Amino acid sequence: MELDTWNNLAVMFFDQAAQHKDKPFLWSKHDGRYQSISWNDAANKASAIANGLLAHGIEAGDRVMLVSENRPEWPITEIAVLSIGAILVPAYTTNTVADHQHILVDSGAKAAVVSTDRLAQPLLLAAEKAETLKFVCHLEPVSSGNSLLIALKSLIADGEQSNTDIPASASQWERDRAACIIYTSGTGGLPKGVVLHHGAILHNCVAAKDALLEMGLDDEVFLSFLPLSHSYEHMAGQFFPICVGAQIYYAEGIESLATNMAEAQPTIMTAVPRLYETMHQKITRGVQKQGGLKEKLFNTAYTLGKKRYQNPTGLSLTEKLTDRLVDKLVRDKVRARFGGRLKALVSGGAPLNPDIGQFFTALGLRILQGYGQTESAPVIAVNRPSGPKMHTVGPIVKNTEVRIAEDGEILCRGDLVMQAYWNNETATQEAIRDGWLHTGDIGEFDADGHLLITDRKKDIIVNSGGDNIAPQRIEGMLCLEPEIAQAMVYGDKRPNLVALIVPDETWVQDWKKSSNRTESLADLKTDPDFTTAIKAVLDRVNGPLSNIEKVRRYILADEPFSIDNSEMTPTMKIRRHVLKQRYGEGLEALYR
Repeated sequence: MELDTWNNLAVMFFDQAAQHKDKPFLWSKHDGRYQSISWNDAANKASAIANGLLAHGIEAGDRVMLVSENRPEWPITEIAVLSIGAILVPAYTTNTVADHQHILVDSGAKAAVVSTDRLAQPLLLAAEKAETLKFVCHLEPVSSGNSLLIALKSLIADGEQSNTDIPASASQWERDRAACIIYTSGTGGLPKGVVLHHGAILHNCVAAKDALLEMGLDDEVFLSFLPLSHSYEHMAGQFFPICVGAQIYYAEGIESLATNMAEAQPTIMTAVPRLYETMHQKITRGVQKQGGLKEKLFNTAYTLGKKRYQNPTGLSLTEKLTDRLVDKLVRDKVRARFGGRLKALVSGGAPLNPDIGQFFTALGLRILQGYGQTESAPVIAVNRPSGPKMHTVGPIVKNTEVRIAEDGEILCRGDLVMQAYWNNETATQEAIRDGWLHTGDIGEFDADGHLLITDRKKDIIVNSGGDNIAPQRIEGMLCLEPEIAQAMVYGDKRPNLVALIVPDETWVQDWKKSSNRTESLADLKTDPDFTTAIKAVLDRVNGPLSNIEKVRRYILADEPFSIDNSEMTPTMKIRRHVLKQRYGEGLEALYR
């Protein structure tokens, strides 16, 4: 069956399972090594769970919440839910009790599936006020006597009497049936539930395959580490691999990513810009510490690679020969750190600084920046393998319409657009007008039809002179500096820009050592030598900026922005409203 003709995601999976049979499909770590689950085994388990859900009263249209880290049980459980016409409600593993309670109550979830004891505890506390919730199925043992709990083995055993032919019955659900309700990670307030139908995600699978087909899509291996509760990984790291018959390895965590890349040897990876920024800092800092010939060779590889990207025919004969040499001596080693088989790194979830994109491209790694949002399932545009443009998010994907409104907002139309915000008709009507999704992003097309994103409409700073300023671009420039780990630019309705800065921890330690200092960062905030060092960074960044874009003053944050302190979303985007609430008084004091 062709991708365009699958009528729902469950049918797509079962069709692929019938084709690939006993070939490895899902890989996870057990006893220190990766072990696989075959397509057949995954299909059989999904059918068993589906029968168990039916036996416990889950019907078409019911919502089933899933709280789990990335692991094989995630796609298996989701296929089980979708195959009976129910709706999956993914939840972040970092959610608080209040977050879970909001999602359970708002979605009216009838059941929940949770992976571990640790994740079950906040979920069970939230469940106390969720009147619609009938049971919580746990994959691993849970240290609680809560009457809602049922073990996965028991659920499956209860379903054995039903023995419905799940793959056959799954075919009854049409493309316009709701598949999932994904709650946005909330950069600006209470999360809204985005209702995505099967057709929206299938549309994205078709679009992704069309965009990447030129580099070949045979025997692909994906390494999944972004949370599957986010629409980006949900499509690009789960359903797209299924649609091309790929294998999926699950990373153990961000701290084990380098090791897992070497073990899985992925051909395609998806990531957010923050990961690339972190890797950029680690690589450049490591090279600087090595120094000598290695640093010289690295810089040569970077310089020639960047020149080749900017002008493919611009290298002289001597440069071409040198470029081939450093490709073997430098770029092969960089590629090996990523497993050695990567065809592409796909970046999404937030704007990628073009300098970061050029950095990895120059070092022999193909980065394809894309663009979209949860409300578009999520991909709207993506660069193609041949001729990517780092300052753009690429051409619009297949079967999708995009136009730019008079105020610069990007509007999108097509089967990828969400059906609604769950239980929020007002927000739905505001977001979708005359069939066009109003993205809230500002952008324009270049002469080649590539889309450029200027900024988030709601994030644009309008200074007291009436000038519009895109903060994300300036924040990206600040974070490229080795001294700065994170930054937020501030200045709406003010005469100039100021910034909230998180210094890079390694740089701070190196500075303290070279300056014979032992003070804490809190004490260093007022140290003249330390503030002079930070000011020098601002001066470097301000150099090429226009007067209205220059960051005049700054304050230092008390701690890094993180998911744990609610200052970043689970996909590593800063929550401006939280930062403004915490540091607003200090930022405003910079104008006095």
